[in-house]
Amino acid sequence: MKVLLWHVHGSWTHAFVQGAHDYLIVGPPDGKGLLGRQWPRAREVDLADVRADVAVVQEADQLDRVPGGVPVVYLEHNTPARPNLPHPVADRVDLIVHVTHFNRLMWDCGTTRTVVVEHGVVDPGPLYTGELARAAVVVNEPVRRGRVVGTDLLPRFADAAPLDVFGMGTERLPWGLGDHDLPVLHRELARRRVYVHPMRWTSLGLSLIEAMHLGMPVVALGCTEVPRAVPPDAGVVSTDVDELVRGVAELVADPALARERGARAREFALAHYGIDAFLGDWDGILTEVSG
Repeated sequence: MKVLLWHVHGSWTHAFVQGAHDYLIVGPPDGKGLLGRQWPRAREVDLADVRADVAVVQEADQLDRVPGGVPVVYLEHNTPARPNLPHPVADRVDLIVHVTHFNRLMWDCGTTRTVVVEHGVVDPGPLYTGELARAAVVVNEPVRRGRVVGTDLLPRFADAAPLDVFGMGTERLPWGLGDHDLPVLHRELARRRVYVHPMRWTSLGLSLIEAMHLGMPVVALGCTEVPRAVPPDAGVVSTDVDELVRGVAELVADPALARERGARAREFALAHYGIDAFLGDWDGILTEVSG
């Protein structure tokens, strides 16, 4: 079928367009288009001329731009600012799809039916070497987003081990290495010994799941969906920052332990966040909604 969508979250879209449909990505002036991505089954379209079987809407203002008669699925990527916040399209659409169970729990979606389709990741392969006795973080705009993404905790982790922070806007940090395209990012992450996930209140970051697919051990704040997504034998999950700092130091100092924990992380990620299950769940939803 022909699936209309906007390019909002690049990593999520990269997984979504691996399916068997024709993916119509809204281009300027109504969307960002492909942004240079090479997705074989996706093409950039003018919203004024598009013909689609179903639309995947990811922001409330997109809802009014869907061509008349095209059925809609609303995909919610984010956690609400507070747990009693009404969802912006509650009672306006027939179905809201959440990417985590935590998000579904926290959003007030009124009478609208909700389901969860957990993230799927295109497996980058077991690239982990851990050759660099360093810790890695991936976060976008850490200075602007501050405590929400744990920017204030980074000095604590940097005291435990040399720290490298990847992502948009990280150049403003002492440890920042800037943004990288996905293949380069995966190679660079895999050279670091441990992945640190310091986010307090965000949806489950795909970079965490990608790091687990690479075979990296994980040290993560036990917030939002993380306790469900990271098993105990994959590293350290806690809300005790001292415990997390000790976990970083221990894993960086012990390559064998890091590799063992990373193997468990990869095993879990493949079983719970694989691309086939993700695409299968979405096929079911698209078929149902398109009628």
